[in-house]
Amino acid sequence: MHALIVVSHPNPKSLTHAVGEEIGLGLSASGQTHTFEIADLAAEGFDPRFTAADLALHLREAPPPPDVAAEHARLERADALVLVFPVYWWSFPGMLKGWIDRVFTNGWAYEEEPGGKTVKKLGHLAVHLVGIGGANMGTYDRHGYANAMKTQIDHGIFGYCGAPVATSELLLPSDFETATSHIARARQIGQHLFS
Repeated sequence: MHALIVVSHPNPKSLTHAVGEEIGLGLSASGQTHTFEIADLAAEGFDPRFTAADLALHLREAPPPPDVAAEHARLERADALVLVFPVYWWSFPGMLKGWIDRVFTNGWAYEEEPGGKTVKKLGHLAVHLVGIGGANMGTYDRHGYANAMKTQIDHGIFGYCGAPVATSELLLPSDFETATSHIARARQIGQHLFS
């Protein structure tokens, strides 16, 4: 099976990149013949801006722009999608949100039919979310941020498209958690990605 690991962070030496790479290494070490590809949105120069061409695609008046069509093809090769991202303002960073906005399109990820019915088209794509945050779990719990993120991302995006969220994790600092433990957890995620 094949995983697409999407990493969204401008610094290639970030913990976000290290976690994404370790997930891939864990998948390789799983003892199976699984493969993976890392999509580094910043290094690849993905343009997150939703333009008139994206609107025309949404309205089913034009085909996908070439960069969106390339992302569709990359996702169609994948059995699992892993998003690794820093938590910015209790959500995705702008580049990753723009990738979702532009790539998870009407007619491809879901289909809006007459009468208001929505057909979910990504039931075959298991999703794994790995957010890396700077606040501890007490802060997330006290303010309801973790539940809000699950509602917005797990349900609001992937549930809408029918893509099952297999894992949704926050790697956060605490008295016990360090960057080293986050790397170890990332390897475990990779090893069990297709279990």
